[in-house]
Amino acid sequence: MDHGIGHWFKSSYSGGSGTECVEVAALATAVGVRDSTRPQGPHISVGRTAWAGFVAGVADHG
Repeated sequence: MDHGIGHWFKSSYSGGSGTECVEVAALATAVGVRDSTRPQGPHISVGRTAWAGFVAGVADHG
């Protein structure tokens, strides 16, 4: 399922073994998140404000 997503980006924090990878993509009004080990599998869409809060929270605890 593509939903018009242009390009998925792998997280720079994903493990090097290829077993724990998260990818994100810009949607028109949200951010798509998926498991890169299953690119044809499902993904979730998160509002941009919620995503920004999540990233800020992770940065504060990383």
